[in-house]
Amino acid sequence: MAEAVVRPGRGRVLAALCVTEIVSWGLLYYAFPVLVPRISSDTGWSSVAVTSAFSVALAVSALAGVPVGRFIDRHGPRLVMTAGSGLGVVTLVVIAASPNLLVFVVGWALAGVAMAGVLYPPAFAAITGWFVAGRLGALTTLTLVAGLASTVFAPLTAAAYDQLGWRGTYFWAAVVLAVLTVPVHWLVLRRPWPRPVHVDAEEPEAEKAYAAGVVRDSRFRLLAAGLTLVALAMYAALLALVPLMLERGLSPQAAAWVLGLGGLGQVAGRLVYTALARHASLTVRTVTVFGLVTVSTSVLAVVPGPVGLLVAASMTAGVGRGIATLLQATAVTDRWGARGYGRLSGVLGLPVLLATALAPGAGAVLAEVTGSYATGFAVLAAVAAVGTVLTVASTHGRATTAGRMRPLDMQVGEFRRQS
Repeated sequence: MAEAVVRPGRGRVLAALCVTEIVSWGLLYYAFPVLVPRISSDTGWSSVAVTSAFSVALAVSALAGVPVGRFIDRHGPRLVMTAGSGLGVVTLVVIAASPNLLVFVVGWALAGVAMAGVLYPPAFAAITGWFVAGRLGALTTLTLVAGLASTVFAPLTAAAYDQLGWRGTYFWAAVVLAVLTVPVHWLVLRRPWPRPVHVDAEEPEAEKAYAAGVVRDSRFRLLAAGLTLVALAMYAALLALVPLMLERGLSPQAAAWVLGLGGLGQVAGRLVYTALARHASLTVRTVTVFGLVTVSTSVLAVVPGPVGLLVAASMTAGVGRGIATLLQATAVTDRWGARGYGRLSGVLGLPVLLATALAPGAGAVLAEVTGSYATGFAVLAAVAAVGTVLTVASTHGRATTAGRMRPLDMQVGEFRRQS
């Protein structure tokens, strides 16, 4: 009985996840692009090699996401997120102390496992399991706060480098991660985890069969293919935006502003998505969001200026990116309900995260193959358009028996019975 008294409420859980997500994204993800040129110049390792280490982390994170999702479905997010943040502390120390490139790459590979345990997928699974009627609002709040990670931690990282160097910066990042995430995950994520819907806790095979049925659903395959193509186009365009602006004749400072203001668009998109979700069908939302990604990428490909128009296109792309995160977070529940969310979101996220891992080099490769970043952006716009069509197709048709959608009120009733 005493334990029930001290169980944290959902509001406290959401506040805790907001803190740990902004810190985890800021230190495990956004600190890296700030430090890449410093690491390369200090060590003599090529920027391609240094960047490839980060791509390894993203690929490992994608692969680890599937078993992580399965574990969360059965046991909840507390152990996974605590262990992930603890491993993140260790990996930052390994990265900071790397005596050679091999150890540096191994450190980032381990960081990929930590990312799988602390970034959006496990946090989304936690909210999906603990929130019902307020789920979209909670997801929106979480992504709004975490969306400020680059705004907060990029300048902090740059300032820390000036005083400490890149190794000292990562050492201190490890300390901050240890203090602000490990105890919070362990102490706050203590709510009882809902038992799997329709399935007794002693029947994991039934959950596996259910998830396998959804994965075989043609709509799931269309959804996975569409989200993967859009993610590849979206993040390749994001990382190639500054080189494109330089190709257009902008100064480095102006190019940086175009990129930075796109981040404001990302936050703005998440602010308006709750209203969009209330008044628009899933199909309309999908067309709107991914249509923004396609159109803005096309505009950036063909419009040379002026700067104001390029900023507008960048902000429009940011709106699309910001909402796309929420659209992916709710893709499973919008089509098949909350059952097996961790497992299914892990499978769905695998190709998407692998595409994101390839994105850092995709824009540069396209520019080299096609002769310019502008032409490369045109190719990316075509890729986004195909991905949009496939994702929209996944909103139509009938689900398989295993994957048949259940009304939201039925899902609410099930969760209430489990509480």
